[in-house]
Amino acid sequence: MRTRLKELRARHGLNQTELAKRARISRQTVSLIEREEYIPSLLIAKRFAKIFEEPIEEIFIFEEEEL
Repeated sequence: MRTRLKELRARHGLNQTELAKRARISRQTVSLIEREEYIPSLLIAKRFAKIFEEPIEEIFIFEEEEL
């Protein structure tokens, strides 16, 4: 799974700490997700979608072989 989280965060002028507060998760979790070392729960993914006003599928991109 690829993620556009870092790109979207930069576009919105947020640092990891600010995004973490808005998503109600730790900064370390944001970092892990951005490095694609952690797959977020559906709840966290929905929070990111709401924050960035983007569909989940536009934030997290699954490769065909993963499905």
